[in-house]
Amino acid sequence: MCMAARLLAHEVADLCLGKPPLKSLPISATVRHALNVLKSADDDTHISIWTCDHHQTAQPLANNCLCVGKICMVDIICFLCKEDNIRSPSSALDSPVSVLLSGDPDIVRHVNPSDSLIEVIDLIIGGAQNLIVPINRKTIINSKRKQNLQRGKSIAPTTHFAGGEFCWLTQEDVIRFLLSSIALFSPTVAYSVESLGIISSDIFTVNYHSPASTALGLILGSLVEQTSVAVIDDEGILIGEISPFTLAYCDETAAAAIATLSAGDLMAFIDGGGPPEDLCRVVEARLKERNLKGMLEEFSAYSSGIPLMSSTSSSSSEDESSPSPARTKSGRYNRSSSYSARITKRAQAIVCYPESSLVAVMIQAITHRVSYVWVIEKDCSVVGIVKFSDVLEVFRSHLERMTN
Repeated sequence: MCMAARLLAHEVADLCLGKPPLKSLPISATVRHALNVLKSADDDTHISIWTCDHHQTAQPLANNCLCVGKICMVDIICFLCKEDNIRSPSSALDSPVSVLLSGDPDIVRHVNPSDSLIEVIDLIIGGAQNLIVPINRKTIINSKRKQNLQRGKSIAPTTHFAGGEFCWLTQEDVIRFLLSSIALFSPTVAYSVESLGIISSDIFTVNYHSPASTALGLILGSLVEQTSVAVIDDEGILIGEISPFTLAYCDETAAAAIATLSAGDLMAFIDGGGPPEDLCRVVEARLKERNLKGMLEEFSAYSSGIPLMSSTSSSSSEDESSPSPARTKSGRYNRSSSYSARITKRAQAIVCYPESSLVAVMIQAITHRVSYVWVIEKDCSVVGIVKFSDVLEVFRSHLERMTN
């Protein structure tokens, strides 16, 4: 019980250590602005949207300055896939960025640095995807000092955060934090995901041969649920997946691929190695058949190696000690340049079996930088999915038993 009490004594600020400030845009920005920021980002795949330009105020959490949502390249791709927008993508990009927001106020929540770990877990179980945490140097120094004093170490002041900056926490951050104290949750974490009852059968699937456009709503749904769309054959066998995580590293012209290719071909198109030339030719031919001149012009520029649009936002400085990631033709980073990209190459789904232990599934998801794992039978037929939010419910129940 004493060890559990120490774990529960941690605050939100403790989970923010080492996290960089989050890129942001005001609600007055356009989709084009968001696209430029995403394409100029080092490895950030999301942008927070605020009711004001927080760069112009010293207090981001003032009454008139709140984070109202987050967006990523997937939002832009799916927006451009809409019938009117795919006919005139240039005009669509001039739409206000607010058209990309989900409208669900619970997806992004503001929290205080002093809020408890249990409060964080409860918010995520309740549907929050990101927790916005106001951070200042004093908060970080005090939090880090508290941790280092427990280890008998001294620290130097950190310069990670200045006054008025903020970071956000995800489900992955909380799972990683709990994984560092996994011994406290024995023997629960050794139980199978089936015995714990956390395999959800409520999943998104699309047939391998179906038009990728039929999965558009599923892609948006999986983005909200932080899961993925399983690509299956006629027998229900898992072939691969269309993952928002993968799409987030793609160019906006993936919208043309969704509009013209099958689900199976789309998997190959969004592969970290870049779209095959034969599929690019197929996309161009089908855009011509449908007389989608606007998207055809954009896509033809991309396939010819010409950047689709120049970025007006300066990218963050990179760590000089780290290798420079390879870039795609459009300026986005090639997913195969990172470890997490190599192990998820070719849209291969991350899978486990019903008898897999909870801790094994957690490690799989964390290693592959996803917040879910598909559950399959030995014949590769899909059983369901295990999500981080369901895993956190198991930990929440375990903590309650430990403290009672």
